[in-house]
Amino acid sequence: MAQRAYLAIDIGASSGRHLLGLLDGQRLALEELYRFDNGGIEMAGRLYWDLPRLFWHVKEGLRAAGAATDGQLVSVGVDTWGVDFGLLGRGDELLGNPYHYRDARTNGMMERAFQIVPRDQIFRHSGLQFMQFNTLYQLLAMKLGGSPLLDVAQSLLMMPDLFHWLLTGVKCNEMTDASTTQFYNPLKGDWAVELLERLELPTHILGKIVQPGTVLGPLRPTIGAECNLPRTRVVLPGTHDTASAVLAVPAHSNPGAQPEWCYISLGTWALMGIEAPQPVVTEQVLRLNFTNEGGVGNTIRLLKNICGLWLVQECRRVWSLAGRNYTWEDLNKLAAAAEPLRALIDPDAPEFLAPDDMPEAIRSFCRRTGQPVPDNEGQVIRCALDSIALKFRHVLGMCEQLAGGRIEVIHIVGGGTQNKQLCQAAADACARRVLAGPVEATATGNVMMQAIAAGDVGSIAEAREVVRRSFAVEEYFPRNTAAWDEAYGRFVALLG
Repeated sequence: MAQRAYLAIDIGASSGRHLLGLLDGQRLALEELYRFDNGGIEMAGRLYWDLPRLFWHVKEGLRAAGAATDGQLVSVGVDTWGVDFGLLGRGDELLGNPYHYRDARTNGMMERAFQIVPRDQIFRHSGLQFMQFNTLYQLLAMKLGGSPLLDVAQSLLMMPDLFHWLLTGVKCNEMTDASTTQFYNPLKGDWAVELLERLELPTHILGKIVQPGTVLGPLRPTIGAECNLPRTRVVLPGTHDTASAVLAVPAHSNPGAQPEWCYISLGTWALMGIEAPQPVVTEQVLRLNFTNEGGVGNTIRLLKNICGLWLVQECRRVWSLAGRNYTWEDLNKLAAAAEPLRALIDPDAPEFLAPDDMPEAIRSFCRRTGQPVPDNEGQVIRCALDSIALKFRHVLGMCEQLAGGRIEVIHIVGGGTQNKQLCQAAADACARRVLAGPVEATATGNVMMQAIAAGDVGSIAEAREVVRRSFAVEEYFPRNTAAWDEAYGRFVALLG
């Protein structure tokens, strides 16, 4: 078939990219057209996303796509992180900038919720992992804080839904991102209205839930004309970035068989889990604090959120403010030269969620737990990377419990695969073969869902075959596992 062009707009917590996907029926090639920075904006003691600025960047990237394809772009879709949202009032008036999930207003909100609806009952309604920044607790914080926005809100749109509404005028709630709210019921495939009512939270703001692959329609005429894309359609990918990334895992699916592989979508966060054919809302999943999030093709992402390269990103930011401007390569070299497994942290300890000084938070944890305190940059980064790898091992054991047997291969996808030291550490810590790639997994999955919607690719399995043909993966084998076994015993003792 003739080469067809699709655009993935992949917006992460620290940056966004527009990647052009060129598909010839057998292979996919990606070309980055536009990139921009992202991050929280602190105003009056609150942390927000700058939605108008982000949408300006979205349109700038669309202009680049219109120029690159001479207007012959089949479709475009947006994916973002989960849990965050915007509210629209009467007449679709945007009610302020969306809050950032790291804003401190959700501190203690889970405990307040449990006083009204017990933890196990919230889980039965949602099947979701408990994290204080889930949408449920953000709404509860607004209610208990007396926010006037809830009184006048008419619609709740998750972040990717907001961008798709801005692009098309169509309001809807895409399923994979809706599933991150903790008020989506995966067993019913619909909103957990009863749960919201028990917490006295509004339900009229919830819209129609739609599936990945849904065609929303053309771009707004003004945007189509402005960007030279008059015939381009907007198609919903798996709008939660992990849903798109998992679609791009280059694994062979064997429906009905015990999973032999798990995935880690590695970036600011590390999302580690297995692909399940249906929700698993059991006492075991509750005890392990796993999550049932929606996946493409009527699958479930049975996974656990792990703090990923946020630890390293924040260290680099703090050092940059002090005038020590390290590149990623600089940090990797410093970490490689540091003594391995000397000191360890629990990457998911509360003090690492949003500290002012991440290096000091890491040193403080080591000091408090009686370990050698990292005294230079290389030791701090080595401590973080070793600890993330050991957390992978911990969660791998949970994945095997849920899968009912040994998992042989770990697929790591996403931008974090460029950190080869962490990929090797994952193989060493887990004593498993690691296959790393593709790097641009989220954009790849985004494009492939668009191609499926267009009829250019026949199925999820066929899409993964295209991915295998199109992108090389790097293979890592375990080394020196005895040292990691000893370190794992120390690591488990540190877990809260």
